[in-house]
Amino acid sequence: MNIDELKSTARAIVAAQKGVLAADESGPTIKKRLDAIKVEANEANRRRYREILFTSAGIEQYIGGVILYDETLRQSTSDGIPFAELLARRGIMPGIKVDKGVSPLALHPGEKITEGLEGLRERLLEYKQLGARFAKWRAVIEIDEHDIPTPYAIRANAHALARYAALCQEAGIVPIVEPEVLMDGSHSIERCAAVTSSVLKYVFAELDSHGVALEGILLKPNMVIPGIKCAQQATVQQVADATMHCLTSSVPAAVPGIVFLSGGQSAEDATDHLNAMNRQVAHPWQVSFSYGRALQAPVLAAWKGLEDNVALAQETFFRRCQLNGLARDGKYTRAMESDILA
Repeated sequence: MNIDELKSTARAIVAAQKGVLAADESGPTIKKRLDAIKVEANEANRRRYREILFTSAGIEQYIGGVILYDETLRQSTSDGIPFAELLARRGIMPGIKVDKGVSPLALHPGEKITEGLEGLRERLLEYKQLGARFAKWRAVIEIDEHDIPTPYAIRANAHALARYAALCQEAGIVPIVEPEVLMDGSHSIERCAAVTSSVLKYVFAELDSHGVALEGILLKPNMVIPGIKCAQQATVQQVADATMHCLTSSVPAAVPGIVFLSGGQSAEDATDHLNAMNRQVAHPWQVSFSYGRALQAPVLAAWKGLEDNVALAQETFFRRCQLNGLARDGKYTRAMESDILA
């Protein structure tokens, strides 16, 4: 493990105004995205859609890393440049999703465990050869008002995250550690804060016990937000305050960056929440984004699978990246959604 290389990669991904594009949708997920715009989800269309994103002009100002899916890491542009090479040439770190999705947690109804540790060491070595500089593993934490997550489900997922992170660092790859407390349900913001805090404390205890160097990871947590069915929704400032309070008490200062997932929020809400957090007092880590739908949904709506719409789709993507870059400095406002930025 070359800790200096890991630290350098992690810092580059979350450099000033930069964040992460999560373009690591699995086959079934990207099919849902393309079905929504009535585009057949075949290999050619999946490749073309990712090419539109990765070749958009100017995005390297705001995107420090892109998480790819296994298929996408092996694909190339129309003129034969591997996507990983294309991104690296633009100063964007190529990354790879390495977990294999979730399964029911045995003897714990309603809870999940992430699979994919078997054979991970060998896969990481191949991904490194293909150009990946960082990786991502998502743990899914179900939540209700009272009973779940159980302490065992939290521990099991934290342990798997730590094993994954250790294997990544052994291979010279920066791990993005993603423990996601879901937005589904009717739980309050206070319940989300309590569960998120507990999950993060377990995760960092396991990372420490596995010898993972915190200076060479990135954390991808959920924001502290009420469940989508909760009767009492929160203001932007309430989400920012609750999230930063939780992170300040749970995340060591050695972690170079926190890259939030959007978790089903609208593009505007995800940007607004990030902006509010960066308007607060100084924090020890870079506070950034690792968005999938919150960056891509407007792009898909603009593209519609039509080559005549590619320029509009790319302009839309750049604009979304730019707005989140401004949010990293606390300089975004909702009015900018309709303004033309220079």
